[in-house]
Amino acid sequence: MSFRLRVLGVLMLIAVTATAATGWLTLRQANRQVQEAVAAGQKEVSQVIGELRAYGFAHGTWDGFAPVVSALSKDTGQRVRVATETGIVLADSDTLAGREPRPLGSQPTVLVDPRPVLRFDQNLTPNAVRKLTVVAILEYRAAAADAACLTRAGAEMTVRTDQTGIPVVTAESRPAQCTKPQPARDSQQARARAAVKVCESVQPLVPCLQRVLNERTASAAPPRLEVHLGHQDESAPTIAAAPTVAVALGVALAAVLGALLLSRAVLRPVRTMTLAAEGLGEGNLERRVPVAGRDEIAQLGRAFNRMADSIQAGEDRQRRLTGDIAHELRTPLANLRGYLEALRDGVIEPTSELLDSLHEEALLQQRIVDDLQDLALAEAGALTYHRSEIDLRDLLEATRTAYRAHAGNAGVTLEVDAPHPVHVTADADRLRQVVGNLVGNALRATPSGGRVTLALVPRDELAVLQLQDTGKGIPTEHLPRLFDRFWRADASRGRATGDSGLGLSIARQIVTDHQGTIDVASTVGVGTTFTIVLSARPAPPHRTNPL
Repeated sequence: MSFRLRVLGVLMLIAVTATAATGWLTLRQANRQVQEAVAAGQKEVSQVIGELRAYGFAHGTWDGFAPVVSALSKDTGQRVRVATETGIVLADSDTLAGREPRPLGSQPTVLVDPRPVLRFDQNLTPNAVRKLTVVAILEYRAAAADAACLTRAGAEMTVRTDQTGIPVVTAESRPAQCTKPQPARDSQQARARAAVKVCESVQPLVPCLQRVLNERTASAAPPRLEVHLGHQDESAPTIAAAPTVAVALGVALAAVLGALLLSRAVLRPVRTMTLAAEGLGEGNLERRVPVAGRDEIAQLGRAFNRMADSIQAGEDRQRRLTGDIAHELRTPLANLRGYLEALRDGVIEPTSELLDSLHEEALLQQRIVDDLQDLALAEAGALTYHRSEIDLRDLLEATRTAYRAHAGNAGVTLEVDAPHPVHVTADADRLRQVVGNLVGNALRATPSGGRVTLALVPRDELAVLQLQDTGKGIPTEHLPRLFDRFWRADASRGRATGDSGLGLSIARQIVTDHQGTIDVASTVGVGTTFTIVLSARPAPPHRTNPL
């Protein structure tokens, strides 16, 4: 199976699993958050009711409870508005926070009753419970008044609850206006007993007694409160980010599992290629990776091996080039040094012929250096080209004119076969350098009486330039190396002719930079043909002068 199909299958499995998990977790989390939101709301309501009731129960008044409202708003994150049942606003967290009160929301009003809730021992008789209720009514009225006075005076006090649920207030130091509560008068006790007496035949007894307590202490206890939580247009709770993170972790886990499934098919060859790449980086250019199959990993392995082959070949060429340069320069420089030392020591006479020979040798070394620079610039893409539309027929004619004398001295016929103009966009000087190099080589390789022909053949949208000679030809085994730097079929030719051995390398690079090709075909004893193919441009229209 293709590696791409395997990866696609695993990714589809991961995607389907992740989608299903996301949907299930989102639905589950939404339900849970609704339940948690309800529970949190109930908890907040219970907290608000509990703390407000505890304040009213302990202090006997609502004076000074604004800090409690502010603290409740901060703790619950809710707007808390407290008013009496008659609509008098006692505190609003918005006002306390220094902002304009917001409209009330749709949440129901919560009632807070600070009066005590009676509690009795279950083993007590109904008569005993009624007696304790009378005592509770009288004691709560006194305790509420005492606590309210101490609160308004700012005195420190301690509040505890007795066995029937009534607050017991104690203070270490009492302000003058807050005297210690006195025992209830007989009239008060009588009214309390009369009120409790209505519950003698009522079942259940305790709720009836609680109702009597509330009625008899209403004037002494703080008023009941209506508490509003929240405000209008309050944003609904959002789904927490934790499940989303959980889904992401689940997808990551699935991806890891998928990677484990693919590890045997992927990681081993990738690890092998990594080690091979590290080996290449450390200079081991012979490292290769084993390749099996036809999937994408195998294609990557083959591409890696081709790259390694190319790097090794380039390194070999670089070493050969360095050696060739040293070889090309060592002998002539040694000769120059020897002659110069001999001239300095007076061993030989500085004749004009010797000086001319030394000058020619220096020019040859300069030509080699210049050609190396041109080749380096061309291969680096930094060689400057001045392109314009040129006629190759004119270029060939100019080349023939330049080499006519050389050809005549060699006894070689140099001719141009270009019946029609062919236009290209190119650097005329660089193309003339290419053609001149080929013509110079052809004249040197062609014996007296031979022929060198510059032919121009238009072929559809291509311009085909051919240079044919009737020279001695090049052996077939030498053709693949013909464009290599410093390579010569005849090793002695460079010294005799002043050839640097770089002309064909430079010519190939110039033609390549013009998006063209250069090829060679040769037969020993018959001659050699170089073929250059470039992209042609349509010939400009012929204009005639009006009569």
